Amino acid sequence: MRGRGDDTLYPVTTKLAHLVRRTSVLLVAGGLLAFAAAPAGADVPEGWSNPSNVDPVEAFLLLVCVPLGLFLIITAIVLLPSLIRGERFTVGGQATADQWFGGPSKGTAELPAPDDEDSKAGGASARW
Repeated sequence: MRGRGDDTLYPVTTKLAHLVRRTSVLLVAGGLLAFAAAPAGADVPEGWSNPSNVDPVEAFLLLVCVPLGLFLIITAIVLLPSLIRGERFTVGGQATADQWFGGPSKGTAELPAPDDEDSKAGGASARW
């Protein structure tokens, strides 16, 4: 019995079942989207003012230029201090030197060296 392929798992569902499932999901999602957007096509209720159409240039300025300008301003605020200090960024994911965040700016050269055998300066003592 072992040589007849009884140990092979066969697909439980057919390609047609997958196609039917995908199609039904897309149709239901599209129907729900159309149902949710239906109130947007309603007329203005009686008693409400009927506002004039929005100018496309004004809409473009409000919906595209303002967010883009805010993005550029925030980016400049974040990057400007490091650019003023002269820090350089690596491009292309090249390796950089190790960094010690919050530590001395010149690396371990600023750390005090141990004075004698009992001194705790200079790093971990590897004792509990």
